[in-house]
Amino acid sequence: MRTILIALALVLAPAALLAAQTGAPAETVPLPLTVPVPPVAPPAPRPALVHVALTTAEGVILLELEKTRAPLTTANFLRYVDQKRLDGAVFYRAVKSSDDGSYGLIQGGVRGDPKKVLPPVAHEPTSKTGLSHVDGAISMARLAPGSARVEFFIIVGGLTALDANPTQSGDNAGYAVFGRVAEGMDVVKKILLVPVSAGGTGPMKGQMIAAPVKILTARRAKAPVVPLPPPTATAGS
Repeated sequence: MRTILIALALVLAPAALLAAQTGAPAETVPLPLTVPVPPVAPPAPRPALVHVALTTAEGVILLELEKTRAPLTTANFLRYVDQKRLDGAVFYRAVKSSDDGSYGLIQGGVRGDPKKVLPPVAHEPTSKTGLSHVDGAISMARLAPGSARVEFFIIVGGLTALDANPTQSGDNAGYAVFGRVAEGMDVVKKILLVPVSAGGTGPMKGQMIAAPVKILTARRAKAPVVPLPPPTATAGS
């Protein structure tokens, strides 16, 4: 015990000696305080998604559709899926914005078949939904806003110039994105690179696929095992 007391005295002596020499009170070491840790905010819930598998002659494209952010467009597309109106549809247009096929889009649908089309759906612009024409986005083809029925296109590489832009004059409503490809972008890129014919009229001239790629079936499907990360715009947008 005597040894322990001597050791403590040697540890405490310098501070006490300094205080005696300067007349200042000896410093004391405060007890550590418990700093409250602010609660971590839970992650924002993911929007409700519906998955659809397009089984094509070139392979399967798994789509995830934005039921929460684009409810009208998603519900419209699902009506065609559930009524099997997309069975036998085709991808008939391939637009290459770069020679190597790293940017562009493929377009598909029933090509105005009166037996398969339903009434048009109200337009949901990207300025309202918060979605964008990023790589893998699926969007509705249209003429005037509110005229879209079932013709759709899938983006390769990102083409955000197709988003709504209220600062522009004229038709600035853009096209209605309602989901993106969850799996099967390799199939999309393969279709983009198939040969096109010299036919077509207006802006579609030289963009029509020589041998359209058939959509064998379109069915609701399970979500992928690993969810996709949030989409990001690309440098080529």
